[in-house]
Amino acid sequence: MALTPDGRPIPPPNADERAMLESWLDFQRATLATKVAGLDDQQVRLAAVPPSTMTLLGLVQHVAEVERQWHQRVFAGRDVPPVYGADNPDGYRLDPARGLAEALADWRTEVELGRELTAGAALDAAGQLSAQDGAVLDSETVSLRWILVHLIEEYARHNGHADLLRECTDGVTGV
Repeated sequence: MALTPDGRPIPPPNADERAMLESWLDFQRATLATKVAGLDDQQVRLAAVPPSTMTLLGLVQHVAEVERQWHQRVFAGRDVPPVYGADNPDGYRLDPARGLAEALADWRTEVELGRELTAGAALDAAGQLSAQDGAVLDSETVSLRWILVHLIEEYARHNGHADLLRECTDGVTGV
């Protein structure tokens, strides 16, 4: 597997659809991990682009919630609580007692569980949407294919946020 200079796995230029989707998702996940690498707990708590309160730590917590939402709740149909509690369902709010190491561990746990839950499932396999999400999408279900594409989009968007936050925090730029 080819790697970028900073160690992220480069998606294959030719692969079947499943391998392509999963490798691009892994690339986006690795990009977020790269954006927080080398920062301390104080730095990842900086809301560096006022008036936004978004932080790098909040982004890591948020994507843990996103992974749980789409893999466990929607695809596997599990009734699981938010990772960071019912009063923080999107994960953005920070807890002074919880730092980056714990957030990364939570996130990695959700990523691995998502991989386990979808391993071997057909891309056309359906996950059940909540009534609220179903109303937005005008459908009761979404395919695993849709979920994977959505996760790639979600990470790519938030990696753009992470680029700005990291640059404002310590000047580091890059892909």
